[in-house]
Amino acid sequence: MLQDRIGRTGEMAVFVAVVEAGSLSGAARTLDLTPSAVSRIVARIESRLGVRLLVRTTRTLRPTAEGETYGRAARRILADLDETERALADRGCPSGRVRVSAATAHGRLVIVPLLAEFVTRHPRIVAEIDLSDELADVLGGRADVAIRFGPLADSPLTARRLGETGRTVVAAPAYLERMGTPRRPADLTAHNCLDFSFRRSEPGWPFREDGRDFILPVSGNVAANNGETLVQLALRGVGITRVGNFHIDEDLAAGRLVPLLEPFNPQDREAIHAVFVGGPAMPARVRAMVDFLVEALRGDTAP
Repeated sequence: MLQDRIGRTGEMAVFVAVVEAGSLSGAARTLDLTPSAVSRIVARIESRLGVRLLVRTTRTLRPTAEGETYGRAARRILADLDETERALADRGCPSGRVRVSAATAHGRLVIVPLLAEFVTRHPRIVAEIDLSDELADVLGGRADVAIRFGPLADSPLTARRLGETGRTVVAAPAYLERMGTPRRPADLTAHNCLDFSFRRSEPGWPFREDGRDFILPVSGNVAANNGETLVQLALRGVGITRVGNFHIDEDLAAGRLVPLLEPFNPQDREAIHAVFVGGPAMPARVRAMVDFLVEALRGDTAP
């Protein structure tokens, strides 16, 4: 049985070579076999399956509909086998390119600073980082690892938790000196609140007061589709904003921004995950990146 499986894998490789070369002689040269040997192998496959896989003329050779089906399956099986062997062989020293997708601000502020350590540990891996607020199609091959915030949609992807995110209401000291400091959430109605421009399920900012959670509608003269813009405006004293903590940690520590309404912060959190295609054939380079991110961000309450 084992010998039969090995033989079938070899047959698949021969058939794929014939289709790609467009002739028995071309495949024979590629595989270092005689044309008669290639012909016998193709005939053996056709005999076992009971269908014709190739149509031969004096000048051309092309797959039948059944041949195209068999060829697609053969390529997939051979590619999976190659990937599995590479993954096993690379356990000691992973190599190749690993593509990581992250949201623009979180990637720039959190993920990118970690890459220097990663490439030092894994000099044979090429790390490719894509910063975009659009979700990368991991299943479609657009990324090997994607950093996702919040609840995960049902999918065949594997996920590993990296940390969680919290948000804080902040303003610059100059703005508060000019406009006053809000003491309760309702005071925000008298302030210029800088909010995100994209639609959310709950418009407004969440608060908890007297044991009750509620959403307070806010308004202002600027809206943006990313937190970095809102932080820059807040630093210039334009208004008050509420953004992820990773945006503002340094500014809070330096006193450039001041946290507001903390007794009313509902401490709403979003989990951060790395998502990827898992399974036994998972490339070692991808596993190395995921393991590194988990180690580097373990326990973080970043972003």
